Amino acid sequence: MSINKLCVVTGASGGIGSEIAIALDLAGHRVIIQGRNEQKLLQLQKKMRDSTEIVVGDLTDTEQRSAAIKQIFKIGSPDLLVNAAGVSDFKSFDIQTHEEIEAMIATNLLAPILLIHGFLNEAKQRSFNNSTKPIDIINIGSAFGYIGYPGFSSYCATKSGLRGFTESLAREYSDSSFTFKYFAPRATKTDINSTRVDQLNVQLGNAIDLPTVVAQEFMSFYQCNQRERVVGWPEKLFVRINALFPSIIDKAIKSKLATINQYLKA
Repeated sequence: MSINKLCVVTGASGGIGSEIAIALDLAGHRVIIQGRNEQKLLQLQKKMRDSTEIVVGDLTDTEQRSAAIKQIFKIGSPDLLVNAAGVSDFKSFDIQTHEEIEAMIATNLLAPILLIHGFLNEAKQRSFNNSTKPIDIINIGSAFGYIGYPGFSSYCATKSGLRGFTESLAREYSDSSFTFKYFAPRATKTDINSTRVDQLNVQLGNAIDLPTVVAQEFMSFYQCNQRERVVGWPEKLFVRINALFPSIIDKAIKSKLATINQYLKA
């Protein structure tokens, strides 16, 4: 992988997004950090080289998303787009409000779909996609994009949808200079998780990665030819078993359901 690529990271004000941005910067790339919280982006920028650019905007808003795309392409021709913006909510499905469900779908699924749509059209208008230069688009998903899990029904739906979307685009654009990849961390120590989720993971003995570890795994994934990667073991094994023998995972999760429900009701 050559250095000095122009990389865009959305959700850079969050734990995983910010660490991915830092890792790309340390690897010698120019980075555009994007997010809704300007103050957090400014703090992150101070940790990075002077070439780092900031693009502020809410990607769930049509006008702000369009403005962000225009600003990105004014800076230069991106080589990499990382969709790292996301939200989560650990709650029984029946007590989630319609507004909470809609907000999660808007942030985790609809926003990256529409951002990529605008990104591709902007590249087409500027004839960037006619060049032989590869342009990588990596969507940050979750291991829960492969395995449905109690208390995360809406979240799992969005990450599973993002995975299917990525797979479809990878096939649709397989004869172009665009590549589409899906990167799936397991439980990670970030502000996206509530205290209850952290306590539940400890109680169940689930491994919890630091964002820096996830970023290192991302950099390895970026440099390889894999289209998808799940971070961590035994999560990789569980994903494979769930795809082939879902009843085994059904029983395993059911055996933990009483504990999960305790934290759901806390």
